[in-house]
Amino acid sequence: MKKNAMNVVKGIGAGAAAGIIMGFVGSQIITNDKKAKKKANKTLHSVGNFIDNMEYMFK
Repeated sequence: MKKNAMNVVKGIGAGAAAGIIMGFVGSQIITNDKKAKKKANKTLHSVGNFIDNMEYMFK
């Protein structure tokens, strides 16, 4: 049981590290390119709407 829990913790840590790296790279790209910033805002809005719709589907 303890070994299984450690694998979960390692997976969460690896995912968090990958997310932090991708966030940093993405922020560098967005700050240097206006088109990328506009696309990122549209994508963020779309993802937000998708999550809201999923919330209603599970109710």
